[in-house]
Amino acid sequence: MAGMATHVITGAGSGIGAAVARRLHERGDDLVLHARDAGRAKELAAAFPGARTLVGDLSEPDRLSWAFSHQTLPDRVDSLLHIAGVVDLGPVGELTPKTWHHQLNVNLIAPAELTRHLLPQLRAAHGHVVFVNSGAGLNAHAEWSAYAASKHGLKALADALREEEHGNGVRVTSVYPGRTASPMQAKIHHQEGKPYDPSRWIDPESVATAILTSLDLPRDAEINDLTVRPGR
Repeated sequence: MAGMATHVITGAGSGIGAAVARRLHERGDDLVLHARDAGRAKELAAAFPGARTLVGDLSEPDRLSWAFSHQTLPDRVDSLLHIAGVVDLGPVGELTPKTWHHQLNVNLIAPAELTRHLLPQLRAAHGHVVFVNSGAGLNAHAEWSAYAASKHGLKALADALREEEHGNGVRVTSVYPGRTASPMQAKIHHQEGKPYDPSRWIDPESVATAILTSLDLPRDAEINDLTVRPGR
C-alpha cells in the first residue's frame, strides 16, 4: 500500500491499536481514528498530529448511523482496521444479558455497521478490511462464553465479507493474536485473580508488524487468517 494511504482505525487509544496507528503515522499515511466521544477524539488528535477523528459509541451500534450523518466520512479508505474490543469474563450461570449485549455490540455488531458505512470507499480504493480477532475466536474456554461468542461471530463476519467483496477487489484479513501485553490483558488477569506479568505475553508491536504485513502484501495475494502466538 505505497503512497498516501488512508486508514480508518478503531481502538487506537491503547494496546495493538495504538501500535498500529503509530507505525502508520510514522510512515506518513493518513489516519482517521475512531473515538467513542469528543473528549477521546481530542486526545487521539493530540497524540497523532494531522490525524482526523470519527466519533461514535461502538457500544451503541444502532446509533452509529445517526452519529456518522453529522460528520464527514473520509472519501477515501484504503484500510479499515477493527482493533477496538471489550472483554468481560464469567460463567454462563452468572453472565447477564447486559454483559452479553455489551460484548456483542462492541466486538461484532459495531464492526459490521462501520464496515457497512465505509464499503463504498473500500470498494473504490480496492481496500482492505482487517479484523483483529482473538484466540477466543477459534476456541471457547470456561468463563469466556460471551467474549468468545462475539469473536467467533467476528470470524463469520470476516469470512462472509471476504466472499461477498472478493469480486470488488476488497481484501479481508482476520488476525488472531494470543494474549497480548495491554490494558485489556491487565483487566483479564484481574478478573481471573492472577498476577499480571506483561513480559510473558506478546508485545503489541509484534501484532502490529503482523497486521502491517497483511496490509503491505502485494495485490496478487491476500492473507485470510493469521494466528499470532506468544513465542516464549
